[in-house]
Amino acid sequence: MSEQKSLGQEKKIFVKPIVEGTAIDHLDPGTSVHILKFLSISNFQVTAAMNVDSRKMGKKDLIFIAGKKLSESEIHKIALLGRGATVNLIHGSKIIKKEKIDIPLRAEGIIKCINPQCITNFEGIPTKFSIQKKPLSAVCFYCETKMSEKEIINAIQ
Repeated sequence: MSEQKSLGQEKKIFVKPIVEGTAIDHLDPGTSVHILKFLSISNFQVTAAMNVDSRKMGKKDLIFIAGKKLSESEIHKIALLGRGATVNLIHGSKIIKKEKIDIPLRAEGIIKCINPQCITNFEGIPTKFSIQKKPLSAVCFYCETKMSEKEIINAIQ
């Protein structure tokens, strides 16, 4: 990011657009920090903008990942944290696919069950949860443990 300021002009911040990769837009402020924790991005150039002005939302977060196409699992994880986010696939500096993501009704293999006695925690069985949108919660298919939004955020793997 570069910053330019002239006398008598408002300060503007510019973000260099990516040529290939993914842009995640319309994230609630502060959400990008949580999302960056679970994405596999160590080999990619990443730009995150937090609390930027938005006509629709007032303030929002953005994430730009050069050279990466998100997996379905990563998109489901983003959907759990970034309700109403938009995932844009960029090719040749143009948006070739724009998808508004919504909270999935089921989550498989992306949330760790918080119940230490759950079979998924000692048998190597992938987790399965049914998801309730309002308020956000998850119920384990195997042990029926109910998880709150905060517990879901901390248990995304």
